[in-house]
Amino acid sequence: MSLSNEKVVALFDFDGVIMDTESQYTVFWNRMGREYLQVENFGPGIKGQTMMQIYERYFKEKKEEQKVISQLLYQYEREMTYNYIPGVVDFIEDLKRQGARVAIVTSSDETKMGTIYSFHPELRELTERVLTGEMFTRSKPAPDCFLLGMELLGGTPECTYVFEDSFHGLQAGMDSGATVIGLATTNSRDSIVDKAHFVIDDFREMTFDKLVAMRH
Repeated sequence: MSLSNEKVVALFDFDGVIMDTESQYTVFWNRMGREYLQVENFGPGIKGQTMMQIYERYFKEKKEEQKVISQLLYQYEREMTYNYIPGVVDFIEDLKRQGARVAIVTSSDETKMGTIYSFHPELRELTERVLTGEMFTRSKPAPDCFLLGMELLGGTPECTYVFEDSFHGLQAGMDSGATVIGLATTNSRDSIVDKAHFVIDDFREMTFDKLVAMRH
């Protein structure tokens, strides 16, 4: 079956893909690493992980610290700047005009997304679905989130495109069988070029036609 006869599905991670937020999260988690773990440069190593994964791996015996960090993070997110990655809104609108089905697939929870909607209420209408971390049994780097996105939007790996920036997210996309496009927004091109089928800096040159031409 040709791609023109299939329904194109596009699945977008959120942080570092839809919104330019990852550098701000790095600042926060670097501070948490210094204060609670006596570790420098903690933030980059946890990109793409859920809060549950971070707590289980690094703060398992620090239950009270987990509560404090959660509250600090929620407060921090209310004060963050949420700017779209260049070109992403126009690209998604083009995808929708061409009949593609589009969803956000994020490790973020509903509380965090609620904060985002208060800054960008239009985000609710930008994509067909927003899949959050509560919906997945296994988080990235497991492919469950993207497989669920395909299922909900009626896609197959052969006609699905995943947009990711983190190492965990890129691995999840590759293991889902989709065509994976890496965003060099959080990590350098050199560090992700072998972890995705294609790498882009942002979406300013992307169109529906260019996307389908990228099929791996």
